[in-house]
Amino acid sequence: MKIFGIDPGIARTGWGVIEEVKGKISVVAYGCVETTPDKNISERLLVVYSEISELLEKYKPDALVIEELFFNTNSKTAFVVGQARGVMLLAGAKKNIPVSIYTPLQVKIAITGYGRAEKRQIGQMTKTILKLDNIPKPDDTADALAIALTHAFSNKSRSIRNI
Repeated sequence: MKIFGIDPGIARTGWGVIEEVKGKISVVAYGCVETTPDKNISERLLVVYSEISELLEKYKPDALVIEELFFNTNSKTAFVVGQARGVMLLAGAKKNIPVSIYTPLQVKIAITGYGRAEKRQIGQMTKTILKLDNIPKPDDTADALAIALTHAFSNKSRSIRNI
């Protein structure tokens, strides 16, 4: 199973592709889509949509996983990131890719076993699990890989329960 993880954002959208074959997980690719604040929001959304669409076409994942938004202070930021998240979901829907959504808490528990893990801990565990030389940068990229791993672990536990 090839899993495409996304950490949504408007300035930076982290993405990561992992593949699980016979219980072994490996990295296929990862990166970050970036937009600049000198463009208006519609131009930035188009960049995010276009780049994510191209990546989905290139890697042809079996699943698209995206982090649920969590903002408790800045509603303006939440609204804009929600718009970006919407175009990412649209990109997946247009390619008929099943979508799963995970909360930050679910990701932290799946990756570190601790619901209050910090970004540094998520990055370090992602690096360790995927046997990478370095923690992927920026943090959004490491988070996207962590989201993809969460789905792989969740799928594995579902498969075990169904046996």
